[in-house]
Amino acid sequence: MKKLFFISLLLLSFQAIAKTTYIIPLPQKCVGKKGYFTVNEKTMIILPEITDSLLNAVAVWRDLFKTATGYAPEITTEKRNSNVILCILNPSLMEESYQLNISPKIIQVEAGAEKGIFYAFQTLRQLLPPAIESSTRVEGIKWNIPCMTVEDSPSFSYRGMMLDVSRHFVNKEDIKRYIDLLAFHKMNTFHWHLTDDQGWRIEIKKYPLLTKTGGYRNKTIKGFMWDNPTEWDTKCYGGFYTQEDIKEVVEYAKKRFVEIIPEIEMPGHCMAALAAYPEYSCSGGPFEVEGRWGVFNDIFCTKENTFLFLQEILDEVISLFPSKYIHLGGDEAPRIRWKNCVHCQKRMRQEKLNTEAKLQTYFMNRIENYLNGKGKKIIGWDEILEGGISQRATIMSWRGENRGIKAAQAGYDVIMTPNAYMYLNSHQLGAEDSIGIKRRLISLKKVYNYNL
Repeated sequence: MKKLFFISLLLLSFQAIAKTTYIIPLPQKCVGKKGYFTVNEKTMIILPEITDSLLNAVAVWRDLFKTATGYAPEITTEKRNSNVILCILNPSLMEESYQLNISPKIIQVEAGAEKGIFYAFQTLRQLLPPAIESSTRVEGIKWNIPCMTVEDSPSFSYRGMMLDVSRHFVNKEDIKRYIDLLAFHKMNTFHWHLTDDQGWRIEIKKYPLLTKTGGYRNKTIKGFMWDNPTEWDTKCYGGFYTQEDIKEVVEYAKKRFVEIIPEIEMPGHCMAALAAYPEYSCSGGPFEVEGRWGVFNDIFCTKENTFLFLQEILDEVISLFPSKYIHLGGDEAPRIRWKNCVHCQKRMRQEKLNTEAKLQTYFMNRIENYLNGKGKKIIGWDEILEGGISQRATIMSWRGENRGIKAAQAGYDVIMTPNAYMYLNSHQLGAEDSIGIKRRLISLKKVYNYNL
């Protein structure tokens, strides 16, 4: 009897797993049942009330459905007993949690808030036939959703992806597509890396040269950064987003429950900015927007005018992004120019700082205090820990896991992004599959299975 009982449990487990393979990420609980719910022209979505946020929660799914089928389920608050998708807000559930009960007559969606309803509909999207993703109307498809119960709640409050548009510019429409894919996989954060040595991508009206000069480079390295001799593509390359572009993308993301966190790099990775405004460097330049990858010695000087420059840039950034966070970078900032800079050494004496690492902490703390006064918090790469940073900052641990673990133990909020698992600028299949970081293979399986 014990053996038979074990085998029956195993079979039930396999049935559940077979159903959950349609759902990414894997939900916490999923039990398959017999039958299907079929969406047709008479299917209705019942909302608890009509609000902009609730309409947003179902809009993406309805828009996809209308594109693929020519019709979209009607939205109502009137109760019906069959052929409906019934949405219920349950305050006892977490904000992003949801429960699905799919039967042949009704789909019941129960969620803690509108975000949970949105994620439930992304699950329904994944359970539909693949033709739901069609950009044109398709015929002859039965829009069946397999019956099951699903309970899901996120393991992590921050679930995001970064996109570096400084080295490789991505147009506005492709940014929107990127956000669509984040939402599809129930990710809630888009980390938009907007400035670096190879390009400044955000319009700042007070400093127009940031994009006019800093938004374009005259050459770009070909092949690997370590190749010797270096080969160059000498075409002018670049682009930037106007403030109207930014507003449009932010609104687009909001409707998909994705928060956009902008990254404005400092004090290093700023060659594009210094090419436009060399007076904020230690040496005065001249500089050019970099076409190489890597780390460069010229960084922002710590003289007073630099802080005013950065504060005025951040004022415009704040006006565009409602996120409570601004990412300041803080990584890979060589301090060699500070060692030989009259202004920086004077700053160290004034502030009684005995190392350049502490000068970087002063730099980051000063910008953080300014942003805190504007109602914003900062995120920085794990290098900002080196001279001691306030615990108001959130640490993004990229150089492995240990720094993130130690930061969490010290009381910091931490986002884990270890480069051995999370950096997709690596080979994915083998050494010759693409241009990536040499000798590093990060497969889809390795990324998906990462769980600290």
